[in-house]
Formats: sequence, structure tokens, C-alpha cells
Amino acid sequence: MPILRRSRRRRADVDDVRSDLPQGTLYPALHRLEQRGYLSASWKASDTGRDAKFYRLTKQGQAQLESGTASWERLAAAIGLILRPAGGRP
Repeated sequence: MPILRRSRRRRADVDDVRSDLPQGTLYPALHRLEQRGYLSASWKASDTGRDAKFYRLTKQGQAQLESGTASWERLAAAIGLILRPAGGRP
């Protein structure tokens, strides 16, 4: 069941991120992304049978993600150039 394994792995990844964030940070951020049209959300029964809110990236959110990723990569490359020793190689 690859889908189930992917779902469990994704949930574990989210749990790892959530544990690193200060309380009250994640859900307001998800709500803002939903309000901006980058995420859609729906309530469904989780694996445990409890209702949970599931988020999905919208087309607008995918475009924003791609744009933000490109900007981040340009910034990271520029910082890499700044931090490279003079005359040195990466």
C-alpha cells in the first residue's frame, strides 16, 4: 500500500515540523494560506476515526510555491557567493 505509507510518512514529517514550531504558529499560518487562496481545506475522518482538517495546495498555491522556491534558490546562491572565500571554490 504505497499510498498509505506515503500518508504515514507525510504525517510523521508534519509532526516533526509541528514539534519545532512554537505553539499557536502552524494553524494561523495554514489559515492565512487558505484565506489567500493558496490552500483548500476539508474536514474528513482521519485514520483514527476522528475528524481532521486536511489541506491541499491549490493551482494558485502551486504557482506561489514555484515562485517562492525560485526566489529562495536565487537568494541562497547569492549568499553562497558572499560566503565563498576570496579566490576559493565552493
